[in-house]
Amino acid sequence: MSMIDKVRAEMVTAMKNHDKERKESLSMLLSALKNKAIDKREDLTETEEFEVVKKELKQTKETMELAPADRTDIKAQCEARIAVLSEFAPEEMGEEQLKAVIAETIAALGIENPSAKDKGKVMKELMPKVKGRADGGLVNKLVGEVLK
Repeated sequence: MSMIDKVRAEMVTAMKNHDKERKESLSMLLSALKNKAIDKREDLTETEEFEVVKKELKQTKETMELAPADRTDIKAQCEARIAVLSEFAPEEMGEEQLKAVIAETIAALGIENPSAKDKGKVMKELMPKVKGRADGGLVNKLVGEVLK
């Protein structure tokens, strides 16, 4: 079952339960997924679906951060939307998992004495492995720590 079908089924359930906020959040996610599929002109892969969800999450978090302090209604709406979108987001990798993948990548590249000069090579190999499952900033920070 594709994510579009899952979101549509959840949206129907939200409408039956008269949960307006959840229905609106799901509707926005559904339209973002459909637009991406239309742009691509074929069905989305699981990775592409997760990218759309992560993008929507990021935009909602930015909206919440940029909202004025006195606009609690906007912040509450964003928090509710984040809760709904998080249900469909991929499982994030923790720091320990990332460190293990970084160590595997360094070993696979055959780098015996890792230094800061090797960061480009490591990142080039590492990012496709963790794309969509880990925050790029965190990956960059951890690689920087390992390659001191």
